[in-house]
Amino acid sequence: MKNKNKILNTALLGMSLVSLSSSVIAADQGPIKVGVMLPFSGVYGGLGEATRNGLKMALQEHAEDLKGRDIEFIEMDTEAKPSRAPEIANSLLNKSHADFIIGPVHSGVAMGMIKVLKKKDTIMIIPNAGANAATGPLCAPNIFRTSFSAWQPSYPMGKIALEQGFKKVVTLSWNYGFGKESLDAFEESFTSGGGEIVKKMLIPFPKTEFQSYLSEIGSIQPDAVFVFFAGGGAVKFVKDYDAMGLKGKIPLLGAGFLTEGTLAAQGDSAEGVLTTLHYADPLDNAENNAFRKNYSEKFGKPSDLYAVQGYDTGLMIASAVNALNGDISDQKALINALENTKIKSPRGDFTFSKAHNPIQNVYLRRVENGENQVVKLAAPDLEDPARGCLM
Repeated sequence: MKNKNKILNTALLGMSLVSLSSSVIAADQGPIKVGVMLPFSGVYGGLGEATRNGLKMALQEHAEDLKGRDIEFIEMDTEAKPSRAPEIANSLLNKSHADFIIGPVHSGVAMGMIKVLKKKDTIMIIPNAGANAATGPLCAPNIFRTSFSAWQPSYPMGKIALEQGFKKVVTLSWNYGFGKESLDAFEESFTSGGGEIVKKMLIPFPKTEFQSYLSEIGSIQPDAVFVFFAGGGAVKFVKDYDAMGLKGKIPLLGAGFLTEGTLAAQGDSAEGVLTTLHYADPLDNAENNAFRKNYSEKFGKPSDLYAVQGYDTGLMIASAVNALNGDISDQKALINALENTKIKSPRGDFTFSKAHNPIQNVYLRRVENGENQVVKLAAPDLEDPARGCLM
């Protein structure tokens, strides 16, 4: 019996030494470098801040999964300017040698980043920008997205509009990639069911003078209006829509960004607006309840979708590092670990498609008493078609 116990104790000691040795090896590799390319100023500044907050919060909460590795953040303000993207991405890749590069918010910036980072020795994770091409024609093994494609939030609203009895709709957005793709996705589902787009309006980005467009909508008198706007532009549009007397006469529909992180500023003007999105603040699950409580306590403000997407990016990194016991030097192994990650997110569990885009629920929401209340599940486990991805 003594010999058996001696053998058992020796085996346990050996296991402990192996575990300790692995942790020391991981720690000796130095910090994991995380480059952050987000807007911290300008019209999207608040979105960038929320994303960064969520990212850091997740990595702090899951520090034990990092196997002794510290995180070194290198933060760069993109100012939501596509022209800045190549220079910043090059710097993070070739000077800072970032293991992960997180960003951006703006789809135009994403295109500039991808041109530099595609198939390079770093992992690019997009926590917001929804340009379809990122997980479509420009897909690559080292590019992931924790947010959405432009197609995902808007496509389900076409069916919702038809269910509401709307037959003629005006669409409106800023004239840039994500906005146009959002309108196209709505149009795809709406017209396939017999609906008609009577007018598509595109406004120069980041213009927020909407009066002339709203006057034209008032003269057209469509059954409804579908839009894409976000951030400060969304605040201005919803308030102007109300001020021009269209609220209550012509229903306003949108991709969920219209009322995401903007409701406090929009006030009563947003009441009744319908949107589709992969998250809603009041989602009642354990992950969301804990996340919202912890975020509010840590940052002194409510969380939002952008914070959730940053948080999920942190969860994704921590999960992969944990799966590889802290050693992320083999990019092929790291990509495999990321591909097989299942995120237990405040938005609901999601996995990744072959194109590295989330397969996730999309919810129908209505603004009620200053909150995006969930009306129903508009599209369960919706997978972007990833048109053009040859990966």
